[in-house]
Amino acid sequence: MNNPMPFTPMPCTISDVERDTGVAKETLRVWERRYAFPRPERDPFGERLYPIEQVHKLRLVKRLIDLGFRPGKVIGFSAQELQALAEKTAAGNRPRARSAETDLQLYIDLCRAPDSEGLRRMLSQALLVMGLRNFVIDLMAPLTAAIGDAWACGDLGVWQEHLITETLQTVLRSAIFSMPPATSLNGTRQPRILLTTTPQERHGLGLLMSEALMVAEGACCYSLGPQTPLPDIVDAAAALQVDVVTLSFSTSMNTRHVLDALKELRARLPEPVALWAGGGNPALRRRSPPYVQVLTLPDVGRALADWRRAQRTINVA
Repeated sequence: MNNPMPFTPMPCTISDVERDTGVAKETLRVWERRYAFPRPERDPFGERLYPIEQVHKLRLVKRLIDLGFRPGKVIGFSAQELQALAEKTAAGNRPRARSAETDLQLYIDLCRAPDSEGLRRMLSQALLVMGLRNFVIDLMAPLTAAIGDAWACGDLGVWQEHLITETLQTVLRSAIFSMPPATSLNGTRQPRILLTTTPQERHGLGLLMSEALMVAEGACCYSLGPQTPLPDIVDAAAALQVDVVTLSFSTSMNTRHVLDALKELRARLPEPVALWAGGGNPALRRRSPPYVQVLTLPDVGRALADWRRAQRTINVA
């Protein structure tokens, strides 16, 4: 019986690298000239091709930049040095679960196994004990951050990350569907909120966590899932007569695309429709435009309370 040929990953195009790492094409070319990394190969037509080892290192560099490092300080490190630095820095910055029921290491061990059924059961049990709001903020948020760190450091493969994400989404969707429908509160109707991501953002877990918190606070939510074209977001907002459009942007999305999408949406949406955004993308922390309300997960309850107070003021007037 012949031994199977070893699998050799195909090199990635520059578009693949931009999509996978969140580093813009222009930035990749600048780093190539300035730092002599990455060092792409060329196909017969002269187009850049990036070996998978360089893509892995670029993920680590991007992760460290998101954690506050400058490219020139880290890009010369080896992949092993970058991984060690990312693990040390992320461990210091990672939000810590406050509840005794949320020992992250137990969940991370199930992720690494990977034991998706065991993970689902353990998450479902924690949800019953903690309640939906605390479950999202105290367990899901730090757990997804830890999973993202493990993926960026190469501890989890892409297929493992996808499997874990599907498990987390299954638990959250079940919790959302079990919540009672939104009803008026003290004569004030509940906000109607549209949730989605833009076409370049394929990650939907952060969006789902936001939806869970909004539903737990009594809001009426309409989720389109990830990757909705901007004209369709505007059409859906009009058809559903929503009060708020909420978008999620992960660290992997190009910051320029984030700001461009927010600017275009604000121009297209009616003025009374509020625009909220959340996620770990640096564009929301460093240069968030004034016409967007940037929220962390713990901010969701406060933002909804502010919206209701504003509505009561309008009704009284």
